[in-house]
This record gives sequence, structure tokens and C-alpha cells, in this order.
Amino acid sequence: MTKTVFITGASSGIGAATAKAAADAGWNVGLFARSEDKLQKLADEIGEKALVLTGDATKLDEQKAALDKLKDHFGSIDAVFANAGRGTSGAGVAEGDPEDWDDMVDLNIKGALYTAHAAMPHLKPVKGQFIVTGSMAGRNHLKGSVYGATKWFIHGFAGNLAQEMAEWGGRCMVISPGMVDTNFFGSPKPDKLKPEDVAEALVYALNAPQRANVREIYIVPTN
Repeated sequence: MTKTVFITGASSGIGAATAKAAADAGWNVGLFARSEDKLQKLADEIGEKALVLTGDATKLDEQKAALDKLKDHFGSIDAVFANAGRGTSGAGVAEGDPEDWDDMVDLNIKGALYTAHAAMPHLKPVKGQFIVTGSMAGRNHLKGSVYGATKWFIHGFAGNLAQEMAEWGGRCMVISPGMVDTNFFGSPKPDKLKPEDVAEALVYALNAPQRANVREIYIVPTN
């Protein structure tokens, strides 16, 4: 039976690349993000293995509704990838924008918490897998980085959730990329990782046998 993965932040970057790679590896993919146009374009590229699920990751009820729709469509949900996230416009603490922090914390922290909370009832019956996007910035201290602090939360949360999921045979992994050439940075980074590099690593974890619990993948540019 074909397995199904739910992906937040699926409209671009790592999320979109992961959707394509997972579908190529035989998975059904639930594409969740706010931009219906971008999701539909991606779904058209992927074909019948993709389902468009428009919604806001900071809204728990919208994530719950999307997961229910995905299960109804494909029959089960075997993995969930909490990938939605964003940076902040001002660097550091002294020069940062507290209002912008609110929006970033809502998405990077609360959005991931909501994804996990909404996903557990679907994953538990199938001993499924939860994956969340961390960052090199959540492993190393970066001067004044409030964004990095949100990713430190994600790394700690993923470790704690892994212990909880282990009680029923589930697996939890954090994927921790360094700089990736996406529009996250606002300018091209041609010598850095490509979204496809991260996606291929993530699909390895998705396809790992149940006996193999991949807890973290840390992938950084050579340069």
C-alpha cells in the first residue's frame, strides 16, 4: 500500500523539493501552505500522487482539517513533515523588530507544535514518523539570532517528542540544513546547498525501515 506524507510549507524551497522527491520515491504527498496557486502548480507537476491542502500553519484548526482531508483522500497518513518557517527582517536583538518576532515565533514554534499535535492521532495507529525542519542555527550559537533561538527550540522539542513517540513505536527526526539556495535569503546562494540536496536526505529517512530510527540529519554546504 502506498504511503502518504503531509508537508507544511510545501509551496516552495525545501518543502516543494521534498514533495517532488517523495512522490518520485512512490509516496503520496499532501501539500499544505497558504498559496493555492503555487500548490496547484506543484501538484500539476507531480500528478495524482499530490493533494492540494490550502491553509495557514499558525492555525491549528486549519492543520487538523487538512490532515483529515488527506486521510480521507489517501486512506492513511504515515509521515508528517513540519517544514513551514520563516526568518526575521532585523538582525540581532537590539536592532530587531519585536512585532516581527511575534509572527516568526507563531510560525516557527507554535506552527510546528500545532503540526505535531494535529498529526499524532494519525501517526499513532500506523507507528508513523514525524519530521521537523531545524537548522544549523539551532546547533550553533549565532550572534544575536532570534531566528536561531526558534530553531534551538525545535531541536529540543524534536528530542522530547522522539521520547514520547517511542512509547508507541513512532519515530521523530529533525533535519538540520546549513545555508540553502532558496528565496529565504533574498539573494541567490549558488555555491550553497540546493533544496533537492535536503529533500534527498529526508527521503532516505522516510524510507528507512522501521528498525532504523534516524533521529537527526545534519547537512551543510561544503563551502
